[in-house]
Amino acid sequence: MEAKKHTISVLMLPWLAHGHINPFLELAKKLASKNFHIYLCSTPVNLNSIKKRVREKYSQSIELIELHLPSLPDLPPHHHTTNGLPPHLMNTLKTAFELASPNFSKILQTLQPDLVIHDYNQPWVTDSASSMNIPAVQFPTFSATVVALAIHMSENTKEKFPDFEGKYIDYLSNLTSKKIVPVGSLVQESKDQDDYEEIAQWLDKKDKSSTVFVSFGSEYFLSKEEILAVAQGLELSKVNFIWVIRFPQGERLNIRDALPEGYLERVGERGMIMEGWAPQALILQHPSIGGFVSHCGWSSFMESMKFGVPIIAMPMHIDQPMNARLVEYIGVGVEAAKEEDGKLQSEEIAKAIREVLVEESGEAVRKKAKELSEKMNAKENEEIDGVAEELVALCSNK
Repeated sequence: MEAKKHTISVLMLPWLAHGHINPFLELAKKLASKNFHIYLCSTPVNLNSIKKRVREKYSQSIELIELHLPSLPDLPPHHHTTNGLPPHLMNTLKTAFELASPNFSKILQTLQPDLVIHDYNQPWVTDSASSMNIPAVQFPTFSATVVALAIHMSENTKEKFPDFEGKYIDYLSNLTSKKIVPVGSLVQESKDQDDYEEIAQWLDKKDKSSTVFVSFGSEYFLSKEEILAVAQGLELSKVNFIWVIRFPQGERLNIRDALPEGYLERVGERGMIMEGWAPQALILQHPSIGGFVSHCGWSSFMESMKFGVPIIAMPMHIDQPMNARLVEYIGVGVEAAKEEDGKLQSEEIAKAIREVLVEESGEAVRKKAKELSEKMNAKENEEIDGVAEELVALCSNK
């Protein structure tokens, strides 16, 4: 496990969610290309899910380090991840993660990295690293907008809240008295996967920008009522769609039973419905995809923008409502209106989809998404170079 002496070694610890692990892994790959040696630490069940993505190219520069959580009632090892975790066990998982701090300290002592990069909800990581004189850098996988707003509201400041991500970075720096360094989009590498061939063949038969991709992330599970509303909205929209439906582990339902009677027959070749998981980044960059019905998790937001796909925003919780506001504010999508009590409305879902994919009124949104994609991709190398320089300087000042 010992890194080469001329490199800077970094121990990375993300929160146990794929929406956090994925950007950590992509950052690890980019730092590895800048001559850093990375130890990526997580639970065995999470590491097993990303092993294939640490290809031969990174086998000497990225090592996967297992963090074992203590045994708790109702939380066996296959639940040491938010992926498929029944919602009522989320607090138990958070408790187990915090109780694993002694195990993490042992890993620190063994590896003796030059630097630790950790997630937003781990103050105990900073304490462990500080006790060994190892600098620690926080890497929140949320947008600067959301982090700045949370601090802005908690401190009850009278200062006016600013207007877009670049300004939020400066504002967040002022609020925290810390330097904030943007890392870029950190979108998963787009390599063909075995389970993509059937999807690609289906998409190849569709016209350019005629299909909407529908996914609500790895942690949110639609209720029966919400599934019906989305299903009806997609049917009413009359556009092609790929829809990924997820159920909590241990509560798996039959997709046919979860959908309205006769639904699959009515939509026919216009729709593809998948259970559990789909290669999102590969799907979004296919030319037949013209929109993304999304919960607006930050990773999904960034993937959509990287590939120039406008968003039909349907936020559910956490940072997603703020991200949805951002979607509309910068003009790269629209939000599907909900009822006053927050319930989904199938007619509004259909209306938003058609606006983004079909109607002339959505032309500005489609154009803006393409423009932002070009800007993001042009700045990507510049941003990771800046990150690497900052980390090298931090380690030099130990």
